Amino acid sequence: MDRYQRVEKPKAETPIDENEIRITSQGRMRSYITYAMTLLQERGSNEIVFKAMGRAINKTVTIVELIKRRIVGLHQNTVIGSTDITDTWEPLEEGLLPLETTRHVSMITITLSKKELNRSSVGYQPPLPAEQVKPLIEFDYDGEGSPNGPRRGRSGRGRSRGRGILCHYGISCYTCASTHGHDTYKLLFHMHCIGFIFLLYSLHFLRSFA
Repeated sequence: MDRYQRVEKPKAETPIDENEIRITSQGRMRSYITYAMTLLQERGSNEIVFKAMGRAINKTVTIVELIKRRIVGLHQNTVIGSTDITDTWEPLEEGLLPLETTRHVSMITITLSKKELNRSSVGYQPPLPAEQVKPLIEFDYDGEGSPNGPRRGRSGRGRSRGRGILCHYGISCYTCASTHGHDTYKLLFHMHCIGFIFLLYSLHFLRSFA
């Protein structure tokens, strides 16, 4: 495709509800978290909806997990889907014809609600126990939006940068240990992450053939 360039399509002007937050891979996590918490705590919203596609999915799930650990009593429902996006390519050399290619892109919609959601939904998760919610903890974020654990002062000491395998939340094992406590809980947390997202993707795959 080095002899082609992709044609930029104008973005569709679709209306967005005030409580809907669309996450992009370029957006800053801190801004998304601040806006979401403002909606829930200051503007009286009982529910917020996060939507993302492709590379922004991991960031979205990380944002949701951090918000759940700052506000008590949030119910969660996760819906996974996919869509086909058609790209048009213009030739850079004479004699070539325009091309169209289709990409299969994953999508995710996560709802956080102060009120109980449909418990029978495969993507439902109940609120976290109150002892796991720590509203006053501050987190550092890097350029891509991954949390680097609790902040421990201006000197930067204690700032933990995750290493190793990432769970579907986009949080490394080391960061989970900093955020959630001891190693046993960390292991259980990652088992839950992997199992839950695998279940959702499996059901979505089966439904596509139904």
